[in-house]
Amino acid sequence: MAEDAGLPLYEAYAIRYATRDGRRRDNFIGGDPHDGPMPMDYFCWLVVGGGRRFVIDCGFTAEVAAARNRTYLRNPVEALALFGIDAAEVEDVILTHLHYDHVGNFDRFARAQFHLQEPELAYATGKYMRHPFLSHAFEVEDVVGMVRLNFRGRVVFHAGDTELAPGLRLHLAGGHSAGLQFVSVHTARGWVVLASDVTHYYENMDSGRPFTTTFHVGDTLEGYAKLRAAAPSPDHIVPGHDPLVMQLYPPARPDLEGIAVRLDVSPKPRG
Repeated sequence: MAEDAGLPLYEAYAIRYATRDGRRRDNFIGGDPHDGPMPMDYFCWLVVGGGRRFVIDCGFTAEVAAARNRTYLRNPVEALALFGIDAAEVEDVILTHLHYDHVGNFDRFARAQFHLQEPELAYATGKYMRHPFLSHAFEVEDVVGMVRLNFRGRVVFHAGDTELAPGLRLHLAGGHSAGLQFVSVHTARGWVVLASDVTHYYENMDSGRPFTTTFHVGDTLEGYAKLRAAAPSPDHIVPGHDPLVMQLYPPARPDLEGIAVRLDVSPKPRG
């Protein structure tokens, strides 16, 4: 499009750092009439271009993996070294929200500013956290860590949709968590939408059935429309936890098979 002329072309990667077994009933509000295996992958994302690099979410630790019975494949922050990136030198970390699997290694980024939607920290420290149904998705020490970083001037709050850098946009969606955001990135194949938990699986969005952990069902359903509006096609939307991502996109490099895939190239058809 003409208005996109001159924007940087970013490379975008998904780094798979953990997995867990699951059933279809675990992944849709109200369960699923055709219950069967439906495993979940855990990702962080890396965007590089325009002379900058952005880390999107930073996963959880081995200790949290053990406590929550997740299969830990690698520390996602250490996996950045596979791309020649030292976490201690990263300047921008985008946190899509504060659930345990998206913020757990924040302390490994010694210099970074953390980009967060303002409603998310208010939600994670407010009245709703007295309800285990909602608070179970947070680790208290992660939330307290963000509060401390805010007092040190290292949290950049956003209030709705914004352009963080030329060719990189943040979009407030809510739903799954009160301040959930997703990221759209200008690439050689057009705008790629990194959905994070706006849709955990392709099927959540395709069928209009939200994931079981949801703060606001209506905002979740509206979030699917926001994803579609930000993307040139459904093939430009990358869900936050779907193992299909590793199957549809090519490895970032041959030696990263099963570890990281490249998202700024077209995926295989979903069938």
